[in-house]
Amino acid sequence: MTESFPGHIPVRQALELVRQAAAARRGEAGQGPTRQADGRVLAADIAAPIPLPPFANSAMDGFAFRHADLARAGEAGLELAGAQYAGRDLGLHLRPGQCARVATGAPLPAGADTVVPREHAQERAGRVRLPADAAPGAFVRHAGEDVRAGEVVLHAGQVLPPARIGLCMALGLDRLPVFPRPTVAVLTGGDELVEPGLPLAPGQGYDSNRGLLMAQLRALGLEPVAWPAMPDDPALLDSLLRDATASFDVVLACGGVSAGDRDFLPGWLAAHGRVHFWRVRLRPGMPGLFGQAGRALVLGLPGNPVSVLASFTVLGRPLLDALQGRTEPRPRWRARLAAPWRKRHDRAEFLRGRLEVDDGATLRVHPDPAEGSHRLRAAAAADVLIALEEGAREYAAGELVDVLPL
Repeated sequence: MTESFPGHIPVRQALELVRQAAAARRGEAGQGPTRQADGRVLAADIAAPIPLPPFANSAMDGFAFRHADLARAGEAGLELAGAQYAGRDLGLHLRPGQCARVATGAPLPAGADTVVPREHAQERAGRVRLPADAAPGAFVRHAGEDVRAGEVVLHAGQVLPPARIGLCMALGLDRLPVFPRPTVAVLTGGDELVEPGLPLAPGQGYDSNRGLLMAQLRALGLEPVAWPAMPDDPALLDSLLRDATASFDVVLACGGVSAGDRDFLPGWLAAHGRVHFWRVRLRPGMPGLFGQAGRALVLGLPGNPVSVLASFTVLGRPLLDALQGRTEPRPRWRARLAAPWRKRHDRAEFLRGRLEVDDGATLRVHPDPAEGSHRLRAAAAADVLIALEEGAREYAAGELVDVLPL
């Protein structure tokens, strides 16, 4: 295969190529039900159609009154003029010297500007004694104090977690402009892999990559499809890839991306589509392949499970984020190394690590010393990847490093 595309490139260049290709293939935005928009990405800014709160209301069960009346209420207290509960505004209007019973969330009666909780007041014979030290404006939620009408509360490119869904619902928005979720096929191979639950023949192993990738995709809110396993036969593989790239927005393939005699995927992609890059200065995961064919963007990951975990986190998640128009960065923390680490190579490295908070409230990360991209047990004990920049060097214990949550 003649290489007319970038190869052995830095991670930052690979990420830029991934994002550019994804932006060019992004689906058109549409309106989706707010109740089903959790995890989706906004396609336009959201301006508040109403203020929040929409009206002045009580923050407590208690009594609403005009604070200026406290000084002349004395021992007699204020006249109880009625009650306003949460719900329809009854239109109560307090005259000087009057108060009203109110419930939490109830509209504040006209003329009132302060609320005293019921446990701090004394009611007797239609009058209410209130503490003389009640602060003016206490326990009142003013209209628009949280959100002003017309104010932009969310921006295009932001993700919709539960709290943002709640905000949109509070604003009365039953539909939101969102980008579509990409369809994804997961392909793993080759002939040496067997589905869990089936007997193993000599030389075979169970396919862990399919379950690992499917779980990661579902955690992103996607509904991936497990495509048939990639065979080591070029003709059968050709048919399988043609179908997948014609049917899905993204094809994630594990294995067959290196330079061995049975690594057919790079040649197939060059012949039937376009290769954006092959091989990244990344450990683990250097043989990574990215391109497009048919309607699909194709990301080829190495076959070793730890390489799949790292390269999907570093390249796969940004690909899927960019396809959905996400501009909001994913969490990337800073932690101190709990032990020294010697980096012996020039590639960017993403080490498995475990986070802890020490007695001094400092975030520390323990690098996992297990070498080898086949060490899945070590990966199962990790909760972050430690991002080490290109270049060989010694890292001292206590040095600050970037960590990516898994």
